[in-house]
Parts: sequence; C-alpha cells; structure tokens
Amino acid sequence: QVTGYLDDCTCDVETIDAFNNYKLFPRLNELLESDYFRYYKVNLQKPCPFWDDSRHCGMRDCAVQPCPSDEVPDGIRSGSYKYSEEANNLAEECEEAKRLGAVDDSLSKETRQAVLQWTRHDDSSDSFCEADDIHSPDAEYVDLLLNPERYTGYKGPDAWKIWNSIYEENCFKPQNVKRPLASGRGESFIYLTKWVSRICVEKRAFYRLISGLHASINIHLSARYLLQDTWSEKKWGPNITEFQQRFDEVLTRGEGPRRLKNLYFLYLIELRALSKVLPFFERPGFQLYTGNKNQDAAMKHLLLEILHLAKSFPLHFDENSFFAGNKKEAAKLKEEFRLHFKNISKIMDCVGCFKCRLWGKLQTQGLGTALKILFSENLIERIPESGPSYGFQLTRQEIVALFNAFGR
Repeated sequence: QVTGYLDDCTCDVETIDAFNNYKLFPRLNELLESDYFRYYKVNLQKPCPFWDDSRHCGMRDCAVQPCPSDEVPDGIRSGSYKYSEEANNLAEECEEAKRLGAVDDSLSKETRQAVLQWTRHDDSSDSFCEADDIHSPDAEYVDLLLNPERYTGYKGPDAWKIWNSIYEENCFKPQNVKRPLASGRGESFIYLTKWVSRICVEKRAFYRLISGLHASINIHLSARYLLQDTWSEKKWGPNITEFQQRFDEVLTRGEGPRRLKNLYFLYLIELRALSKVLPFFERPGFQLYTGNKNQDAAMKHLLLEILHLAKSFPLHFDENSFFAGNKKEAAKLKEEFRLHFKNISKIMDCVGCFKCRLWGKLQTQGLGTALKILFSENLIERIPESGPSYGFQLTRQEIVALFNAFGR
C-alpha cells in the first residue's frame, strides 16, 4: 500500500527502501553501537511547562535503567580526554557518569566547568529545540543501547494528551478546522486531509515531519511490543494487530498509508541534512573523542563514509522550495516554524513515561538539529578547513541526537 512517489518530492518509496536497507542502514547501525553515540546526556526531571502534572508512569518498563560505571568508556568517566575539536578550543569531555540512567550528583567542579564549555557556541537564536541544561545536577548520561525504544505500557489519555497538544497547538492548523483526537487507538485524522493539500509547502512540510515522527514512534512500539510479562520472563516482539490499528488502510479510513509516507518524508529531510553537514565533520580537527584512539579514528572514518553516502543519494529533497518567496514573509514564516518546533521540544518534558520521554526528547532534538543544518547552509559552506567554525557549531548533544534520531 505504501508505494510510488511522495508528495512535494521527486523521490519514490522504492528508491529510499533500496538505498537505506542495503547501503546506509548497516553502516549507520554500526556507528550507533559505538561508545561516542550510545551515551546521551538528558535531564528527565524537568517539570512540564504547559500543565501541572506530576503523575508519572509507575510501570517498571517506563524506568530508565542505570548502567554499571565500569561499562562507561574511560574517556567519559575519567575526564582525561578532549571533547571533539580545535574549533571548540578542545573543551574537555570530562564527564563522570558513575550511575547512568540515575541522577548523578557527584559531578566534580572541573566537570561542571567542561560542560559549560560544551555549550559555549550554542546560539539559541538558531536553535529549533529547547535544549536541556546539561550542567544541571539533574542531567544524566543514559546508555541508549541498554534503554531501547519499545512499548512500555504507557498509553491512554495521558499519552494522547501529549500528541493532541503537539498537533492541535503546533501544526499551523487553521482555526476553522475541528479535529478532536479521540483516545482510541487507530483513530483516523479524517479532518486533516483536505486542508493539508491546500496550505503552503512549508506549513505542509512541518505537519508531515511531525506526522512522520509520530509514525516512527508508533512503528517502534508495535515492533517491540511487550508480548509476555510473567515473573520468570519478559518477551518483546512484533505486534501485528497494534501495527494494523495504526496504519492499515481500511482500519484508519485511508490515513495509515499517508502516515507511513510521512515517515519517508521525515527520512528524506534528515538524510538531506546529513548530506549538507559533511564539511563540518570533514575537518581534520574534528574528532569523536571517547578515549580509545583506534576506535575513535575508525568511527570518524565510518561517520564520513555515511555522510558521503548520504550525499550520493540521487533524489534528495530540494529544500530551496522552503521560504523561497517574499523575503520579509519568508523570514517571518521561518521564525514561526522555529518557534513551533521549539514548543514541541518543550512538550516532551510532559511525557509521563521516562523511557518514552528519553526517546521523545532525543528524536525531537535530532530533527531540530537537522532543521538547524538545513537553515544554516550558507554558514556551513563558509566553514574553514582548520581553526574555529564560530558561524556554525554543533554540540556533542546535537551530534548524538541527530544520528540516533535518523537511526530510528
């Protein structure tokens, strides 16, 4: 049912499938299993900024599991290695991650100083995300491989309240369109279809990115569903019924395949960002420091191979169609686009399940980083081969989020 060309693109589903499954994904998967990309620092304790809700999912599988300190790479644990590059004045990556997945209040003074340096060049005016304050005592390192994205039992009104807020308040929805989201699974968004085709390409793209992100999360929950939960064993696996209720053409009144096509659209946008950011990572001064010199060199080589592969994709999305009209209108729309997305990143702090919150925050930060790259093309083109790149900068957080979100 999901086949052929994607709206607003010259690309088709089959080309993406072949490129991703046989060329890109095996390499990307290897990269994401490396030490640099598996540890993500996140603050899961931030209060919800939009409504008063202190309720959290009490189920065991909603928790983010701590990791033994001896599994943390020396470069992260001991603080004896540099962060990433001359361009960041070789600010130190000296994180003591003694208890990954749990609040670590044992950070040394030097560590806090280094974390402050990490964000030195992060310009909030270009940011599409509300970034975590990573030098907060509540920020913690989490091993993403030990805390996979999967179904935890978090569902019902609380989960729907999150998506309802995202769609209703942040998707450029015309005031005259009524679109109540029911809490039943598989409810189709039948009111959306007509107006989506009528709005301008930028607003339509924004909606499709959020729909694609929603589809991605739902696919992972369906693919890694808790099928058996007994005292002796837990078993996760594909739940076909769950998948059909969300995506089957008949059960969703034609909306399911459209949601899946929006996932392909999201893929194209993030792939395009990877192809554009190559000059930032290609500089000799940029390194993926973890403390293991040989592995760091091998992972940078693999990273560049992936980025060159992304660049070679034959049917990229043409982002030049974005904001191409009247300059004043375009600037206003771009800022609206950025603020809408920033709002969505804040909503992730309202998710009651910590594991869902972790992956929601990571994927919105990854998509926000992709958008930041696409809107910074002129700055990226001017990056010198050596020395500082003050015009355009990515923090380690953004790098880890960008590649893990694309991996999802």
